[in-house]
Amino acid sequence: MSATGATVLAPAHPAGARTGLLPQLVLALLCGGYTTGAALGWGSDELALFMGDFGLSAASVAAAVSALLYARRRPGPDRPAWILFAFSSAMLAAGNAVWGWYEVVLREPVPRTSAADFCFLMFAPPAVIGLLVLAKRPVTRAGWVCLALDTWLIGGSLLTLSWSLALARTAQLDGPSTARTALSLAYPLLDIVLVSMVLALHFRRSAANRAAVNTAIAALALTVLCDALFTSPLLRAHYRSGQVLDAGWFAGALLMAYAPWVGAHVRDHAPRRPPGATSRKVAGSFTALAPYLAAAVCTLGILYDVITGEKCNRVVLFTGCTVVMALVVRQGIMLLDNITLTQELAQKESHFRSLVQGSSDVIMIAAPSGVLRYVSPAAQGVYGRDPEELVGTELAAHIHPEDLGRVVHEVRRFLAAPPGDEPATRIECRIRSGHARDGREGWLHVESSVNRYQSGLIFNSRDVTERVRLQAQLQHNASHDPLTDLPNRALFTERLGKALGGRRAGDGRAAVLYVDLDGFKAVNDTAGHQAGDDLLTQAARRLQETLRSGDTAARLGGDEFAVLISGPASGSRHDEVREQQIREIADRLRTALSRPYRVEGGEVRVGASIGIALARSGDTPSELMRNADLAMYRAKQAGKGRVELYAPQLQAEVVRRTELAGRLRKALHEGELTLLHQPVVELAGGRITGVEAHPRWRSAGGFASTPADFLHGPETPDDGGERALEPSRWLLEQAVEQAALRYDAGHRLPVTVRLSTRRLFHRELPAGTVESLLDRHELPAGCLVLELAGGDPHVPHEELGRRLSGLRHRGVGIALGGFGRGHGALAALRALPVDVLKLDRCFVEGLGVPPPKGGGETGRARTITRALLRIAQDLGIRTVADGVDRPEQVHALRELGCAQGVGMAFAGPLDEHRLRGSLARGHYPVPAAETAREQVGSCGPPPRPRRSHDETPVPPA
Repeated sequence: MSATGATVLAPAHPAGARTGLLPQLVLALLCGGYTTGAALGWGSDELALFMGDFGLSAASVAAAVSALLYARRRPGPDRPAWILFAFSSAMLAAGNAVWGWYEVVLREPVPRTSAADFCFLMFAPPAVIGLLVLAKRPVTRAGWVCLALDTWLIGGSLLTLSWSLALARTAQLDGPSTARTALSLAYPLLDIVLVSMVLALHFRRSAANRAAVNTAIAALALTVLCDALFTSPLLRAHYRSGQVLDAGWFAGALLMAYAPWVGAHVRDHAPRRPPGATSRKVAGSFTALAPYLAAAVCTLGILYDVITGEKCNRVVLFTGCTVVMALVVRQGIMLLDNITLTQELAQKESHFRSLVQGSSDVIMIAAPSGVLRYVSPAAQGVYGRDPEELVGTELAAHIHPEDLGRVVHEVRRFLAAPPGDEPATRIECRIRSGHARDGREGWLHVESSVNRYQSGLIFNSRDVTERVRLQAQLQHNASHDPLTDLPNRALFTERLGKALGGRRAGDGRAAVLYVDLDGFKAVNDTAGHQAGDDLLTQAARRLQETLRSGDTAARLGGDEFAVLISGPASGSRHDEVREQQIREIADRLRTALSRPYRVEGGEVRVGASIGIALARSGDTPSELMRNADLAMYRAKQAGKGRVELYAPQLQAEVVRRTELAGRLRKALHEGELTLLHQPVVELAGGRITGVEAHPRWRSAGGFASTPADFLHGPETPDDGGERALEPSRWLLEQAVEQAALRYDAGHRLPVTVRLSTRRLFHRELPAGTVESLLDRHELPAGCLVLELAGGDPHVPHEELGRRLSGLRHRGVGIALGGFGRGHGALAALRALPVDVLKLDRCFVEGLGVPPPKGGGETGRARTITRALLRIAQDLGIRTVADGVDRPEQVHALRELGCAQGVGMAFAGPLDEHRLRGSLARGHYPVPAAETAREQVGSCGPPPRPRRSHDETPVPPA
């Protein structure tokens, strides 16, 4: 029992004792007072007669009323018994009342034969039947026969002894009248039967309400004892009401009145007794000795007649013979019963031995000293050890030393607990095995059910080694990656939390490296997923081989890994030295991961982009991993195969982009986005050859976006561009829809839509999206030009070329935007199918300005621009200049060979109404060469140039 349970239950016993103490004191005071009064003669003869008659009657009435109330309030299987006891007590009350009527009221002697005799005779039968109801009933016919024989053995022996001592003289004193003799003998004989039943049933009573039954038996026994004394001729001749003998009847009546209620206190407050108490041993001893005691009593009765020289009475002789015959019959029944029980016991023992020997569990019996007394044969198969060798050894010698203390503690706790509260316990430990593995001593994981056995213990043990291994494997699988066997995200986060919050040297100064393999997707797509899995396994092995013993490498998913650097390698706490050491570790990892991999019989190469986040005060595991992820994303953007250290401005940039993405989505759903178009003009004659679509965002706060916001702004490493793709899809759909409307109106000019390479290859914009959009709006493919604005290092030129070739084959024009930087370089021009080359505005801004002496930057820019235009001309690619904002730029570009231009020199982005007007005119005036030269050679500061993305002012109405 736990300490808490002991504290709660401890006060119950004194409370119960106090509750039952008051009735016992009252009972003792009443009995003592009555006995004292009887011993002193009550002070007068009249009071003595009254107390001897009506006092006994009142006590019996109290017993009858008490038994009836108990039977009414607590129904149950014992209820008929208490009703019978009430009837028996009522008969005693009636008999004593008749005596009082004669002696107190009528003041005359009680007749030899009266109604009181009938009442007293009716006392014993109900009591006998009530005892039978309370007794534990036999379940077999032989049991009922044995009960009857035991009753007769006791009753016959008492009759023999009583007849020899008193009953024979009583029969002689009553004269020759048969009726008077029968009446004189009936009462003592019924008492003998009652005493026999009391003695026979005392040790057969049921466990329910045992205290009440014991008290009732004591009351009946005391009443019968007083009856026996009253039957004696010596006492009967001098008996008068109110004497001390009446005190015994009075006490018996009060005990009967108290009997039913004492059981409630015992049930509620008495401590539980474990099975196998002392009363069972006494009951077994009495049952075994009862026949011999009965025979001994009969012998004493006959010996009394012989010693006194009297002739052996026929009643004594007949009773003794019947007792002997009953003893013989009973012994015969017991002999047959014993033979049957012996056979059943042997059969059960055989079954038990078969079960024990055939059980796969090992059953061991240990003595209180810990020495093994018995070990089942299953130990040979389970432990690999001979059971005979284990017997006589100490159990502790076979338990693993690391588990011994825990096992001893549990056994001591189990033995200290009450058996009723904890009949068994369960212990799991390691047991020495005889099956050696690799020359080393083997241990088995064993689970044992432990039960008490006599003064020792029984261990029912089974081998659970495989279960323990499976549980360990499941726990390992739950915290490790199944492919690489590296810790997974959950275990890595747990270890990172311990490193950040630990108290060891170096704790709190940890660093996280976020590793992403560059080019892994291409390996999966070309060599297959099995080759990708092999590559990941090799990469994980290289991570573990490169790291120090105290560091942790984990696979987060896909081709992403994380590394926990627990502390500086040299223990230095200087931030600069610490950062340098972490960078060196990251560079070693990048170099190791970038070496060629042997996969599917060939070699493949992948790179590694690594982001570093150094732990700062107050950082949580999630924050540190997020910072490392941002740094890795920056390494990806910077060209892959790099190591980048996290800086706070990275988080600020992510926040800005996230806010911008949210604003764009909100603007899209609230209709704040609009589409403007800027004409593409032929530089030679001013003819409009096409339009460029430019989205605009006018929010309630006056914020206006530029095309760059749609192309690059909203992407973050967390969303992969999903939120930015929605405005880009809107731009493409709106541009195609409005171009189709203009086409139907007769303005059959192509519209140019700018998309980044990443948006073109996004999974939310799959292949066929552009084609289906053209089909839905019935716009010829030649009326759409896709301008690739900037490149993406994640998309290889080969894959981009295949996608663009499919669109070009359909008729969609392909323009290479920003030519001269990024993916507008010569390598992209060689690999990609391009129809239009759009010269970047950085080459246009310096044109038309007189070059300084010696050429300078402007002269070099002019030379490079001429070379780029010549290359496009030789390849047959149409050229368009971006940012043509001044007339001198128009003249300079025309001289260099550029065919078309877009800029404020002609018009800015226009709304649909003004665009339709411009398209109706069909051209813009081209500035003359003289005007351009005059503007270039004029003195004074030039006017502020209007940029090509400025909106054309709307003239007042």
